[in-house]
Amino acid sequence: MAASGSGGSRADNGYGSQQPRRRKGPGALATAYLVIYNVVMTAGWLVIAVGLVRAYLAKGSYHSLYYSIEKPLKFFQTGALLEILHCAFGIVPSSVVLTAFQVMSRVFLTWAVTHSVKEVQTEDSVLLFVVAWTITEIIRYSFYTFSLLNHLPYLIKWARYTLFIVLYPMGVSGELLTIYAALPFVRQSGLYSISLPNKYNFSFDYYTFLILVMISYIPIFPQLYFHMLHQRRKVLSHTEEHKKSE
Repeated sequence: MAASGSGGSRADNGYGSQQPRRRKGPGALATAYLVIYNVVMTAGWLVIAVGLVRAYLAKGSYHSLYYSIEKPLKFFQTGALLEILHCAFGIVPSSVVLTAFQVMSRVFLTWAVTHSVKEVQTEDSVLLFVVAWTITEIIRYSFYTFSLLNHLPYLIKWARYTLFIVLYPMGVSGELLTIYAALPFVRQSGLYSISLPNKYNFSFDYYTFLILVMISYIPIFPQLYFHMLHQRRKVLSHTEEHKKSE
């Protein structure tokens, strides 16, 4: 559930990869669907961005801005679950497992932490990961849309493979701080925990589970971050070489 790619690439979803070796793209019908999907998701995250700015200007404060974008955030972040189906049905040539891991980690934080533990919704850490997610997703879905149309502006490519340097640590920090803030409330309420005895002879401690989730960031975050740095060097250097050859 960790290091959900708050500012990085989500397995590049197949149709955005700038690899020297060409891959066979999706068919015409699948391409049309993917373009529509990515346009809708870009628009959705733009709505979230505008909602944050409007709420900030109206309140004059960045505190508790989550409530101004709670519904669209839940809707469009949950909408990312379709990306798992895209991989499963083969219209996007990416790993189902990796895509599911990255999508579910954000859906988990959206619903099982921020939604379920009301007390953390006023934490500044929530705004931290929401802003990181919002900027990242606007760029990511724009990148996929233009890639599918075979007309990718360099600025969008550069932003996709550069801004994660700041956005990824920013988002991960917000995620970790939010989970940490939720711990005492989860422990006090026993949220989602199952205690013995019960007829299934099974127990589950959600408090301990959240701690394990936080610990899992330690090995996963550096691996993903350095992988994305490697991808940045490869993609942008390939672009520069292509420009020089023209």
